[in-house]
Amino acid sequence: MAKLLFNLRNVPEDEADEVRQLLTTHGVDWYETRPGPWGISNGGLWLRDAAAYPGARRLLDSYQDSRREQAREDVRQHGREGFLDLLRRRPGYVLPRLAAIVAILLLVLALPWMLLR
Repeated sequence: MAKLLFNLRNVPEDEADEVRQLLTTHGVDWYETRPGPWGISNGGLWLRDAAAYPGARRLLDSYQDSRREQAREDVRQHGREGFLDLLRRRPGYVLPRLAAIVAILLLVLALPWMLLR
């Protein structure tokens, strides 16, 4: 019976590609399910044989440990990204969320005054 090895929720495409390559290189029998068209379900990498799970899990854990160390090294070298850096780099992502936060705050603050009139 198949067993989920790696959930693809919020996984960068480069990491997913590296995991696919890792599994293929080590001869792990796996298949992939893609996310649903409306974003309700997430994709995943599945093992065809659940008995192969412990070995594949060890392989994936060692890969994720090395990726985590690489990410920490990148943060040490380049510093952390702040709000203004994110705003400059991804304004289409930040501005709608910032507008929603301001709208919710205004609604929460103004609603009692409007209801008490």
